[in-house]
Amino acid sequence: MWVERLAREIGAHGKAEGSSPERALDRMSIAAARGVPGCSAALVVIWHDVVPGDVDTAEVAGRQVVVDYGASHSDLATAFEHQYTTDEGPTVEAVREMAPVTVGDVLREDRWPRYTSMGVQSGDRSSVTFPCELDGAVLTFGVHAGRADAFDATALTPVVALLAEHAAMALHSAGRYTDVAREAAHMRRAMQARAVIDQAKGIIMHAHGCDATRAFERLRQVAQRNRVKVTEVARRLVEEHAATTSPAGR
Repeated sequence: MWVERLAREIGAHGKAEGSSPERALDRMSIAAARGVPGCSAALVVIWHDVVPGDVDTAEVAGRQVVVDYGASHSDLATAFEHQYTTDEGPTVEAVREMAPVTVGDVLREDRWPRYTSMGVQSGDRSSVTFPCELDGAVLTFGVHAGRADAFDATALTPVVALLAEHAAMALHSAGRYTDVAREAAHMRRAMQARAVIDQAKGIIMHAHGCDATRAFERLRQVAQRNRVKVTEVARRLVEEHAATTSPAGR
């Protein structure tokens, strides 16, 4: 049956030797996008629940931060980064509530008003996302479609649950998330990424006299044109701004 074959393929990507965690997640998401009927893109995210006392994490204690993620398509990566920076959307909801989240049509949703426009622009009209435990962290596995009501949520949720569990078991057996120091480094990078996006938005808002939503949209458009992540566009903008405003750059 296709579900079992796909689950085995996803598990194999998680165990593949010489593959970085991010690369493994990318391959899992690509396999799901190709293998799940009606799916046009998939997203696999590893989250860590920040608690008071974690090093350099006081400002986000009590919420989850991203350790690593893989997206089958750049548009979905952009949409996820928007979810992460605004703390709204189906993937964020799934990890926050530790429960499956289904979306028939994002245009009919009122749970995440700041995500509606981004979801439509990024081709994320409908989705099913399932969370599961992974070595003290959480893995969310989501399948997404560019059209409304693309999935039978009742039938598909157990399928996504199976894929998520195979992904988590494979990553666990490969020992990819047992190194506490490496996880801490990933967490710091995740928080730095959020900070650099906020910096870039501030630069754009000041330069163009626009609000934060429009500033993020400008970042997203550049990322989409160049097929890179929003964080990379933001980082380059901040670096260029620093170079031009420093005494040496004047």
